[in-house]
Amino acid sequence: MKYLVVLNINPDVLSALTEAEQQAIYSGHEKFLATVQESGEFHSTVALAEPAKSSVVKVRDGVPAVTDGPFVEAKEFLAGYYLLDCASRERVEELAAMIPDAGIEGLGVEVREVVFELGN
Repeated sequence: MKYLVVLNINPDVLSALTEAEQQAIYSGHEKFLATVQESGEFHSTVALAEPAKSSVVKVRDGVPAVTDGPFVEAKEFLAGYYLLDCASRERVEELAAMIPDAGIEGLGVEVREVVFELGN
């Protein structure tokens, strides 16, 4: 069963961390990646640019309109994800708890089961 492990980031929370705490997050992600790659549960991952570098495309009456930034104002934004192939929800939740973001007040890791997939 595949699960999307969603990383939601709050820039205010991150900026309040010390340099050492921020480095611990990056090191923790490296350790997490090594774990899921070694176990064979890793499928893919992406990291996304911050919302200020995003755009929103809407088509109205056949005419596309592009605007800057995210669609909604929010403190948190989608920063990236891991796609994991695990035997159970319990296992993916166990792995998600290893992601450093899960242990930081104001950040979170969301687990969602994949119900449809097309592609590689």
